[in-house]
Amino acid sequence: MSECHNKCPEQTVFDPPAAVYQDYFHPQVVNVVHPVEIIRRHHCVPVPNHQFCYSVKDVFCGGPEVRGKKRGR
Repeated sequence: MSECHNKCPEQTVFDPPAAVYQDYFHPQVVNVVHPVEIIRRHHCVPVPNHQFCYSVKDVFCGGPEVRGKKRGR
């Protein structure tokens, strides 16, 4: 039987190809826009503004009293 092995032709068998991946990564700029709404709030705040109204009155006080004498004569 050893002679039979020598007479058999050699064969080559191929498996289906295996996929081998080599990944390369490249930076890609992605603009991310963040909208911001500015709200200007206006508030009324009471601030005292003191105002004064003046009235002027003339009052005559005292002076010489005339008793017993009639005026105008």
